Amino acid sequence: MISDQELCKMRDHYPPLKNDLILRAARGQHTEVIPVWTMRQAGRYLPEFREIRSQNDFFTVCRTPSLACEVTLQPIRRFKLDAAIIFSDILVVPQALGMTVEMVPGKGPVFTNPLQSPESLKVYRDIKRELDDNINVDDQLGYVYDAITLTRHKLEGKVPLIGFAGGPWTLMAYMIEGGGSHTMSKAKEWLFCYEEASHQLLRLLVHVIVEFLVGQVRAGAQLLQVFESHAGILGPDLFDKYSLIYLQQICQNVKQNLKQAKLDVVPMIVFAKGAHYALNKLSDIGYDVVGVDWTIDPEVARNKIGSHVTIQGNLDPCTLYADKIQLEQQIQKMIQKFGTQRYIANLGHGIYPNAKPEQLDCFVTTVHEYSKDLNHS
Repeated sequence: MISDQELCKMRDHYPPLKNDLILRAARGQHTEVIPVWTMRQAGRYLPEFREIRSQNDFFTVCRTPSLACEVTLQPIRRFKLDAAIIFSDILVVPQALGMTVEMVPGKGPVFTNPLQSPESLKVYRDIKRELDDNINVDDQLGYVYDAITLTRHKLEGKVPLIGFAGGPWTLMAYMIEGGGSHTMSKAKEWLFCYEEASHQLLRLLVHVIVEFLVGQVRAGAQLLQVFESHAGILGPDLFDKYSLIYLQQICQNVKQNLKQAKLDVVPMIVFAKGAHYALNKLSDIGYDVVGVDWTIDPEVARNKIGSHVTIQGNLDPCTLYADKIQLEQQIQKMIQKFGTQRYIANLGHGIYPNAKPEQLDCFVTTVHEYSKDLNHS
């Protein structure tokens, strides 16, 4: 019997994949039904997840491959989802850079010493020099890779496994704000007052994110998603200058590095929440899939993105509070507008902690059954 510790390091001989729907959809190939997964599908809405969290700190789960694997598998056991997403957090990257982040109940992530001014970046100048010469990003985040490898084995080929990272602007915003914010005004102040320091920090983050994502593919990830969760707070001009160009660099560099390493060039998804104004640009920077949130009409999103990339989204997470009939109607309406091809069904953001598991089951089942009927009609 091979132990989990041994499986974590066995980065080959994975079980054959049985369901490649989401990979085909991401690449623009025909799918008989619409693939579906949800952001935060491993989360507090599941009682089995809450049981593990009652005994373990959030980041302990992230850093313990066996626990991260277990919670990743929980929704796959319950629902007929078409992908798993590794349980981790976008803030493991700032942690890898030496920042202390705690997950405070009822408040969310809190940075002990957020960046106060460009003077704070002196330490990051040092870090960047070390990154270029000495620091192995893989060593800093190896626990994520181990969790991915272990999960690939334990999925037994049921569905593909998604790896992810936060977008550079989103990570920068957290590192300056010290946590969540409705305005991100401290971080945006940097963009206006400390332009070069902002670009310096963003370039550093791009470097780490690229290495991190390539490492996840090496460990077994079969798709990648970049979460630029705070894109909408920027506006068109700031987004172009401080987010879009760096998102493009991430995509180009990851794919180039994968080719050079002779690894699979896996499909990449970009989800820039709230950036409706930039969907046409986001569809032209190399990503295979563009995710959209629930505040844009699917037909408008499809027209902006075009037919050359796949679209992902975008049911309002609160729709899961509706009764079964209403929920089915809203899902069917969404599918009618998106169409059944070059489309991955998802929520417009992560599932909320007070959602009922049976409503997510209804979401998954309805997407599959309704899209199958449409494809055969």
